[in-house]
Amino acid sequence: MAVLGPSGCGKTTLLRLLAGFDTPTRGVIQMNGRTVANSKSVIPPEKRNIGMVFQSFALWPHMNVAEHIRFPLQHHQFVSPELKKNAGDRVKEVLDIVALGEFAERMPNELSGGQKQRVALGRAIAPKPDLLLMDEPLSSLDAELRMDMRSEIQGIHRRTGASIVYVTHDQSEALAMADRIVVMNRGAIEQAETPWMIYHQPKTEFVAHFVGKSNLVRGKWRDGTFSPDVAEALDWQDQGVSDELKQKNIFPVRPEQFDIGLDQNGVPGIISSVQFQGKEIHYTVQVSGAAWQVITDVFHRYRLGQQVFVRIKKERMRDKPIDRDISFR
Repeated sequence: MAVLGPSGCGKTTLLRLLAGFDTPTRGVIQMNGRTVANSKSVIPPEKRNIGMVFQSFALWPHMNVAEHIRFPLQHHQFVSPELKKNAGDRVKEVLDIVALGEFAERMPNELSGGQKQRVALGRAIAPKPDLLLMDEPLSSLDAELRMDMRSEIQGIHRRTGASIVYVTHDQSEALAMADRIVVMNRGAIEQAETPWMIYHQPKTEFVAHFVGKSNLVRGKWRDGTFSPDVAEALDWQDQGVSDELKQKNIFPVRPEQFDIGLDQNGVPGIISSVQFQGKEIHYTVQVSGAAWQVITDVFHRYRLGQQVFVRIKKERMRDKPIDRDISFR
């Protein structure tokens, strides 16, 4: 489960409540059917069977990699007697899971950023917690390393079977890794769905813009069709737009759902920005005072200041079957 939202929306506060670092002012937190927190009492972190991976690696400079993995096996309250007895085997198993077997004797200052993060992951999963909490664990890594670590975390999830609550402000991380995404804004949950549903059928204006940067086109809804204010003669068919967006007379369109061309079939506009991205080109098109974002392939190129016509692609997401519970993992 990924908890996604902008800075200050309450993601880390939610994680701290789950971990037991903070006390809720109202409401109840339950784990495995047991109440662990309410406004009057809180079970402390050490009495909850959880593991946590912090934004900073939080490694101890005087312990090597193997000692980091062994530490929770010796001190975690929920470690079974059998696991404690076979701690050496468990250390080797975890080192294998996080691919650090040959680095067991290395000290933290002898490790790269990705290796340090794998140590932190290994330490968290070693005692076999019921719940693994991750607070933006990849934010301090460079872009290429973050991509690699996504696969590492997915692999660890599959091998351990632990439930994971993963906090991030990076929508690409959430979409790539999670089975479910909770989108938060100003301390409230805007939508909680599969990545597929969050991306293709956002319920609110915030989700539509925050995840995937939809163009929020203004116009009028009539009998299941939409006429944009910039071209009232056009009729766009309903693509599964939520009732809330319809009530606000908004039609969300992802940049890749738009197409541009030179024939006068669509909404006229002027290209104000061109960003080449290798496999695709990102355009900003000024349309009657609004800036529409459009993503196209590299085979149809347009220049800055050129007049083009913007239209919705004929192939619509609603024409394809959508499984609300679809998972790629």
